[in-house]
Amino acid sequence: MELDEKMKKFAKIACVMAIVAATPVAAQFTGPSVAGAEVTVAQAAAARAGTYVTLVGNIVAHQREDYFTFRDASGEIRVEIDDEVFRNRPVAPETNVRLLGEVDNGRSGPYVWVKSLEILP
Repeated sequence: MELDEKMKKFAKIACVMAIVAATPVAAQFTGPSVAGAEVTVAQAAAARAGTYVTLVGNIVAHQREDYFTFRDASGEIRVEIDDEVFRNRPVAPETNVRLLGEVDNGRSGPYVWVKSLEILP
């Protein structure tokens, strides 16, 4: 092979690799998820620490720092929601939300450390 042919072959391979590297990849995983089962506040409060849960209801009050009061028909529980999870989205007490989080126990009793927040219609 001549040097010119080698350079053309290398250029073709480099172009193909650049196209493949720039192609977006979408995950299509259909297996089990870490998303916890949808439970009530009463069930979450009785769950053991480390249990992942999904809660549907309303954030009704700000307690302090990243701690809020979450309410559904079965009661209220303290939830910890970082600013990164809120992502500057306005949430009022009448806003219905779905929270995915991990049950933990603190000095004030059980609470849910929220990993994701979805605003429901």
